[in-house]
Amino acid sequence: MKLLVTGGAGFIGSNFVRAHLANTDDEITVLDALTYAGSRDTLSDFIENPRVSFVEGDICDRETVKLAMEGHELVVHFAAESHVDRSIDGSERFILTNCVGTNLLCDVAAQMEVERFVHISTDETYGSRKHGSFTETDKLEPSSPYAASKAASDLIALSHHTTNNLPVIITRSSNNYGPFQFPEKLIPLFVTNLVEGLSVPLYGNGTNVRDWIHVQDNCSAISTVLQKGEIGQVYNIGAGNELSNLDLTKRLIDLCGRDESAITWVDDRPGHDFRYSIDSTRVRDLGWVPQVDLQAGLEATVQWYQDNETWWRAKTAKAQ
Repeated sequence: MKLLVTGGAGFIGSNFVRAHLANTDDEITVLDALTYAGSRDTLSDFIENPRVSFVEGDICDRETVKLAMEGHELVVHFAAESHVDRSIDGSERFILTNCVGTNLLCDVAAQMEVERFVHISTDETYGSRKHGSFTETDKLEPSSPYAASKAASDLIALSHHTTNNLPVIITRSSNNYGPFQFPEKLIPLFVTNLVEGLSVPLYGNGTNVRDWIHVQDNCSAISTVLQKGEIGQVYNIGAGNELSNLDLTKRLIDLCGRDESAITWVDDRPGHDFRYSIDSTRVRDLGWVPQVDLQAGLEATVQWYQDNETWWRAKTAKAQ
């Protein structure tokens, strides 16, 4: 089989490509615009693999998408603008990439009659929940421009299934962590700051709760959905590791050998969702089970950033 992976030079996308190469004989084409969060050096350990092809380009460019997708039976669509704070500062790029780009991809995929199109989304589309967990049938109530753009992209993808018979499946995962994550998200930002002897900026009073999943577990769930998922369905992917931001920060401080004086309390961001929690029964019914223990995963992640300073220092310099 031939698989197109959009956003394959990014955090989750590159980890997915590594896992897919290891576990299948598929040929993979990576389509990525190489923005600040994606780069060729993230692909360095597999870009020379004869089963991998790379196309640099924007998913909003129809000719580029047609060129990259031609001859592929499978598409896994990771490419997205994904940082909430950046969407608050300026949302236009989020709407263009996440909505217009997704629509274009779906349109081309329907024309080329791909066999499966997996659209990668987020639990943030549901909004916040004080008690219980969201299921796939709950209504979408996104709070940030980022989450709204992803909710819209989900609906766009599903509309192509309904109208154009595109074989769409959607995954909505909880917060990912692990190697190759650009240091603007909480865990890599805090780890790299702690490694450098800097403080870590914690929003509000630190009580906001997130469910953390190691990127390897998310990638294995996506692979399960790609192989076994029901066309037209949505699958929540979470590991059940709910933790307040303050508790998570304390764990990272301890792993980096610092103390709580490293915390700098900052004003909460606008529209900050209090708690995310998703029910992953549907994907678990396909046989998927998360494998990475949270504490062990955090230890390995901290060690990875300590061992790969060249990688993340180059990323932060590029983004400035």
